Amino acid sequence: MNILLCPLSDGGYLYPVIAAGRELRRRGHRVSVLGRSTAAPVAADAGLPFAAAEDFGGHRGFSATWWGPHGAAQYRATVGAARACGADLLVTSVLCNGALLAAETLDVPVAVVGLAAHLWDYRSGGDDEPHLGRTRRSRTEGCLEVYTGLREETGLAGRAGRWGDEPLLGDVLLLRGDPELEYPGARLPERVRHVGPLAWEPTPDPEEAEAVDDHLSRSGKPVVYVHLGRFFEGRTLWPRLNEAFTGGPFQAVVEQGRSTDPQPAPGADILTVRKRWMGPLVDRAGLVLSSGTSAPVLAALLRGRPLALSPNGSEQPLLTGACVRAGVALRFPNDRSVAASALLESAWRDEGLRARAGVLGSRLAATDSAARAADAVEQVAGTSPALPAGTSPVLPAGTSTVAPPGTSTAPSAEAPVSQKENHEYALSSPR
Repeated sequence: MNILLCPLSDGGYLYPVIAAGRELRRRGHRVSVLGRSTAAPVAADAGLPFAAAEDFGGHRGFSATWWGPHGAAQYRATVGAARACGADLLVTSVLCNGALLAAETLDVPVAVVGLAAHLWDYRSGGDDEPHLGRTRRSRTEGCLEVYTGLREETGLAGRAGRWGDEPLLGDVLLLRGDPELEYPGARLPERVRHVGPLAWEPTPDPEEAEAVDDHLSRSGKPVVYVHLGRFFEGRTLWPRLNEAFTGGPFQAVVEQGRSTDPQPAPGADILTVRKRWMGPLVDRAGLVLSSGTSAPVLAALLRGRPLALSPNGSEQPLLTGACVRAGVALRFPNDRSVAASALLESAWRDEGLRARAGVLGSRLAATDSAARAADAVEQVAGTSPALPAGTSPVLPAGTSTVAPPGTSTAPSAEAPVSQKENHEYALSSPR
């Protein structure tokens, strides 16, 4: 089978799809990647053939920043590249309306790789779910409106849609989180499956990682890894970061990839970096501070790190609420009336928080998510028999084996902490 990977080219969308693609290639399928030209080195690191979207009229079509306005460019590029490679199936990411419509035009199946938690309406239940930001209904209607507009723009409005009133799911939607991150009692749509984190990232440069480690070792302060998502209508978090890491007990490594205007104050214990990878940086840290996007949340949990989350917009409030509900994160409000360093110290010292993050992370790490994703892709393509009853990777929302918040549970032995890492958890008195 010829498979074209055509997600958004931003790492949080591209890397999980590559994880699934590499497993599909291992199974003997021919797999290639379509994305904006800057993603070529990532595909090369993954060992997958690459086609630049710009060569097929796809300028800006695979950028998370432009996912709405440039859907037609994504559609044109996906149709062109799929025809050029003879694709039998597409694997894309959420927000890729152009790829969904390309699958309809080409009459091929499409699998959609989602986020750490479901983004849109549940099939049933969840009516009393509290909302930190937009409601699920509002988010679903807004995304459907963009999809419908693109159908009209691409001349497909007159033809019957393949997926009825749930087109955003494609033939299957693969969630990268765990049922514990869905609202208790809610039921996911039938075409949604939990497959696990699909963790992959480009090979870290050893010299770059060592340089960061050397810099952090000079201070000796415990390390917080900071990974900010996009700022939408909210205020920048930089004043809070400067407050938290100036004269306090912690130092920070801040990934500035999505923070377009980094503003570290003179004297702040902040190292800004721009890396295609985060694994070694999370390994070095004992706590992860994030806006609540999927990539840093999953990277933290897979390593048993607790989270401090400061959501701004899009899916960030939804995933923040899920992590707080699961007892693996504390909220870090962008409110200067609450002492930033005290919040971080509270999260760091909370052994229950760390234990629950370890348990959930161990369960995620124990899941062969690439195999589950590949199974699902092969099933929608008709190249693999349906799984026997009782072995389906489809898990109902609300199913949980994580200890509830407040339960004293030791971290699983499946996620041991090395002696080198362990000393970083011993927070000294504030300096």
